[in-house]
Amino acid sequence: MSENMLVQEKDILKNKLKEVFGYSQFRGNQEAIICNILDKKNTFVIMPTGAGKSLCYQLPALITDGLAIVISPLIALMKNQVDQMNALGINAQFLNSTLTKSEMNRVKREGLEGSIELLYVAPESLTKEENIEFLKQTNISFVAVDEAHCISEWGHDFRPEYRRIKEIIGQLGDLPIIALTATATPKVQLDIQKNLNMEDAHIFMSSFNRTNLFYEVRQKKHAKKQLIQFMKAFQGKGGIVYCLSRKKVEEIAELLRVNGFNAAPYHAGLEASVREKNQDDFLNEDVDIIVATIAFGMGIDKPDVRFVVHYDVPKSLEGYYQETGRAGRDGLEGRCLMFYSHNDINKLEKFNKDKSVQERENTRVLLQEMSYYAESPVCRRKQLLHYFGEEFTVENCDGCDNCVHPKEQFEGKELVATAILACLQTNQRFGLNHLVQVIRGVKNDYVSSYQHDELEIFGKGLDESEDMWKSVIRQALIHEYLEKDIDNVGVLKVSEKGKDFLGAPHSVMLSKDHEYESAGDEEEDSERPPANAKAYDEKLFGMLKSLRKKIAHDKNIPPYVIFQDPSLEEMATTYPTTEQDLAQINGVGLGKVKKFGKEFLQLIIDYVDEHDIVPASEVVVKSSVNKSKMKIFIIQQIDRKIDLDEIAESKGIGFDQLLDEIEHIIYSGTKLNLDYYIDEVLDDEKQEDLYEYFLNAETDSIQTALEDEDNEDYSEEEIRLMRIKFMSEYAN
Repeated sequence: MSENMLVQEKDILKNKLKEVFGYSQFRGNQEAIICNILDKKNTFVIMPTGAGKSLCYQLPALITDGLAIVISPLIALMKNQVDQMNALGINAQFLNSTLTKSEMNRVKREGLEGSIELLYVAPESLTKEENIEFLKQTNISFVAVDEAHCISEWGHDFRPEYRRIKEIIGQLGDLPIIALTATATPKVQLDIQKNLNMEDAHIFMSSFNRTNLFYEVRQKKHAKKQLIQFMKAFQGKGGIVYCLSRKKVEEIAELLRVNGFNAAPYHAGLEASVREKNQDDFLNEDVDIIVATIAFGMGIDKPDVRFVVHYDVPKSLEGYYQETGRAGRDGLEGRCLMFYSHNDINKLEKFNKDKSVQERENTRVLLQEMSYYAESPVCRRKQLLHYFGEEFTVENCDGCDNCVHPKEQFEGKELVATAILACLQTNQRFGLNHLVQVIRGVKNDYVSSYQHDELEIFGKGLDESEDMWKSVIRQALIHEYLEKDIDNVGVLKVSEKGKDFLGAPHSVMLSKDHEYESAGDEEEDSERPPANAKAYDEKLFGMLKSLRKKIAHDKNIPPYVIFQDPSLEEMATTYPTTEQDLAQINGVGLGKVKKFGKEFLQLIIDYVDEHDIVPASEVVVKSSVNKSKMKIFIIQQIDRKIDLDEIAESKGIGFDQLLDEIEHIIYSGTKLNLDYYIDEVLDDEKQEDLYEYFLNAETDSIQTALEDEDNEDYSEEEIRLMRIKFMSEYAN
């Protein structure tokens, strides 16, 4: 192509970019990639999420004659992109399983007429014979294979249908291919090129460094509490929480809703209409947070996602990188938090027990990389970029927990040298675990079979633990003294830098790994301490009791009517500073908050300020358990003045159990009027006697009331009924 024609073509591209998409300039490699496609050359694009991959095939589709085919793995991605293109006045359509027969016929008719510029096809639809026959009759300009890592068994979401793409494209003609992915390690890159028969492709690789993202890993302990606390900083902002199971998605979505967040679930088990609505609500900002399995997000173009949380450990670093990449696509801050536990890794390994030996081994290696990332003290950014074959030379990125809170360092010159020698003396044919066994002098059949127990290096590192040597070897990899053998999974080799190091050793500072406990409470159904716990703040408890006594004296009622001791103990444990927080205390409820809460809240607020204490709003997680249908039923029936015996019978419970339920309702601050029933079973005189008793009693204990000689003529049931009446009228 002459220089003049090249300038002309670039002008056309820039005009089209401005006219259709509204951008004045291309980003990164976009222009070079598009020119390569227009020259009908095979093109391989490795570009992080949010860097503008879609434009690389959308713009040339508008300029070239014919139909551009986009093979895309997710229906959500197709719908999102087709909607966007249609909104720009471009006729883009999709072929997938959601279309009715008549809709499919319409798409095919428009395709044959030549009015469609972009046709998105699911890999499963591409393999159907009737669709292949249809495509053979169209004028295809080029084929884009989006999310191309799905081709590779080493991709984070292996799709067998992707392995047939080249064979089917071959049936459609000699067409240029553009393969695009956001996550491709050197191993995956080779696999993609080989499978698509495009080893000759021009490769355009953008940096994997997302400078605006902050990466953090936390131990998965009290995870629900940590999640709520983390998300309070993002109230009203958009975010995604990833979970591994559908059940966990529903549970966490409900937990967030109960705690005041605008959240919705997304997983394959939901009806398609519900999934679609939740996705659209998220994109349209009617929902702030989507709690999802990894089925959500591929190709979702929402630029202002401010955080991505992995509540469960992802299956691979590829998956982790792809999913965190959905944060901060507008270039502004994005926070990426992962909860890590050994239990999650163990669960994921169990999921693969029925797979082939090779698949199990592949999965094990991917999970091992995930563990290394979580446990390593090295800069998270450096680790991620190294994994994808990119070097990051900055010492402190200031954008991850390991750099902001560095671990203790130690001199590692001798240790690194030992690791390199072990690799060389075993002929660079083994992985990390075997090298550690040789260094530590572990005698087993495998080591002996290679006569590695006879090597000079055997047992040289016996003084250090297995975990220490694993950490040393991993850090030697990141420092690039060792490197992975791309052709042999898991095998480590010595790099040129490593060989130079042996010739002239120098200081290498290593860091101590994170230590995660293998057991403990990962998540708890309720974060609230038990009411009888003795961990309360005794000074505050005393102040609350004094305030209760003063208010009781002013109102001429017993102190227990206001709040009972267990409620005060809990206040002195969780420090509620808002009406909403105080209402969550056992035995309080909004009714009592409105009646008595103001002075108690002010006392706690002042105390918290004076002693610099973290208030309840930061540490208390409301349970996501639904309100009891039984309680709602009882309140409704009493409002209708239904006989208590009938209520108990209709629910198949005893009368004592019904009174238990009514007492729970009363002590939570809800007023109930039982006069219609009490008037039937107790005359006015008896009611007045018992009312007088509770007005002057030191406690509301039924046992104490029964032991009082003035009450010897009353049954336990009668005393309980009058206590309910008294507490409802005075306390609520």
